[in-house]
Amino acid sequence: MTISSKEIAFVIQDAASSKKARDIVILDMRNLTYFTDYFIICSGESKVQVKAIAEEIEKTLDKKDIKLDHIEGYEEANWILLDYGDVIAHVFYDETRFYYDLENLWGDAKRVTRKIVEKGV
Repeated sequence: MTISSKEIAFVIQDAASSKKARDIVILDMRNLTYFTDYFIICSGESKVQVKAIAEEIEKTLDKKDIKLDHIEGYEEANWILLDYGDVIAHVFYDETRFYYDLENLWGDAKRVTRKIVEKGV
């Protein structure tokens, strides 16, 4: 079974959320870049939390047999980039996220939200 890049973005969102990541944003990059479909941007309040979020993302995707292409910034934990090809997760330490302000830098990117369908009782 093939999982779409949008579904991978939602899996990353859920994994980050499970570790209490702050301000999770998914940006649709398909019309703006050639190198990826989606950015997921989130942050943690401490470097320990930033590492925990990144580890949870990697563990969760590995269980779904989605392999990490590249990781950067893990040791410093100011900005951990997890590159899954069509989807790139950016896990920031709060202060670093504010400094780089990727959401503003990529301000033309459409924000993606998940439509929640409630099941009837």
